Amino acid sequence: MTIAELAVTTGVWVLASGMAACAQDGTGSVGVAEEGFAAPAGYPDPTRFEGDIRAFEAADAHAMPAPDGVVGVGSSSMRMWHPWLGEDLAPVEVIPRGFGGSTMVDVLHYLDPLVLKYRPRAVVLYEGDNDIAAGVAPDGVLAVFDEFLARLHAELPAARVYVLSVKPSPQRWSLWPKMKETNAGLAERCARDERLTYVDVAAPLLGEDGLPRRDLFAEDELHLNRKGYLAWRDVLRPVLLQTEIAGIR
Repeated sequence: MTIAELAVTTGVWVLASGMAACAQDGTGSVGVAEEGFAAPAGYPDPTRFEGDIRAFEAADAHAMPAPDGVVGVGSSSMRMWHPWLGEDLAPVEVIPRGFGGSTMVDVLHYLDPLVLKYRPRAVVLYEGDNDIAAGVAPDGVLAVFDEFLARLHAELPAARVYVLSVKPSPQRWSLWPKMKETNAGLAERCARDERLTYVDVAAPLLGEDGLPRRDLFAEDELHLNRKGYLAWRDVLRPVLLQTEIAGIR
């Protein structure tokens, strides 16, 4: 059985660099030889985003961003912020690389064309929302995040990562307990590595009653409206100004 066939059979998408073989680990998941990584079950095939990646590559061919910048990558909550990123986070210049519907595995899979090719000094990451919605457990999301960090820092040891918390939303409110568990794991990891900064963009979206503020969301009650992005701006921009502009390296 080929690796691709095994991935389809088990529901596990195998991500690897120079991978030669895989083996069962006794738990029903796929173990990947040293250089690779077995994503938890529940994640869809990352190659569904080939068109998005080609579009980014076409934009780079027209105007390649300068190295040592800041890359903003993540799912639709990042993608839908693109029109205002320059205005909201100025004078920090962010290379917008959000792609709607993506997960932590998708960012890991496309780490080279989405992040590493720009040789950035920092990354702003928003993922986890769609992961939990797809049924991936918090510890699975965190395992992929750990692999993302390992691969990023293997190439760019000094790169800083601003980790945006998974957001609450009216549409996915039933998933909020698992999202909070994911956020706790992200925050814990950031607390023990000075290159990582956890940015709580969830708190400003909750009202005094502890529920998502519907006035901050679009009609689908999942994505933010402009007012919601202004709430995110007010949290993230001061953090970036302190670190990326003040020169705290």
